[in-house]
Amino acid sequence: MAGEVIEIKDLRFRYKHREVLSGVSFSVKKGEVFGFIGPNGAGKSTTIKAMIGLLFPESGTIRIHGMDPADPAMRRKIGYLPEEASYYRFLTPLEILRFYGSVSGMDGASLKRRSGELLELVGMAEFRNKQVGTFSKGMAQKISLAQALLHDPETLILDEPTSGLDPIAKSVLRDLLKTLAERGKTIFFSSHELSEVALLCDAISIIKAGKVVLSGPIGKVVGAGDQNLEKLFIRLVKGEEA
Repeated sequence: MAGEVIEIKDLRFRYKHREVLSGVSFSVKKGEVFGFIGPNGAGKSTTIKAMIGLLFPESGTIRIHGMDPADPAMRRKIGYLPEEASYYRFLTPLEILRFYGSVSGMDGASLKRRSGELLELVGMAEFRNKQVGTFSKGMAQKISLAQALLHDPETLILDEPTSGLDPIAKSVLRDLLKTLAERGKTIFFSSHELSEVALLCDAISIIKAGKVVLSGPIGKVVGAGDQNLEKLFIRLVKGEEA
């Protein structure tokens, strides 16, 4: 896991006279599964939007694979899964993947093969020709994951990837992310599912009111004894000592 793939330093962002990010800093190593957790309104989604170039911070630096988010070459190295994607309801999963693949410049043969592989991988092959307007939130989330993986990115940035998934689907996703990490992919995700974070992550950062209050390898952060991630998280959010 040598080398830092994601480097965030002193990130600051203000929205309507309110400071949303107040000097956020953390780093993620190659091949690491990294959890970014915090209460609602802490700044998780704002940080992620800055990481993928959807908004521009007032100050601070973001480097992913050594590049700025505005660099198209950086964007080709990442796959992004939003918390809730919106698709035209009459499209099918195959049509969605082929549209995104063609936009990113994939050739027809590669796109056809890759689309089939990914729909199998996320458990949606039998629904490949069904309209997404008939899907549950969890099914749509699986399509979003396939879309994020379509161009075989080196790094995945996932915003609440287990949102809408049932326990079986969460288990499948967990195994998939572990497999991708074993293959050298770097995985960064935000989540409210602390049990999933504890099961998946090598390292975490906890953000509160726009500031990272604790960061590091999960075993070191959580520590020993009767403390678990949920207890630690609640104490930090309430302003108690870790």
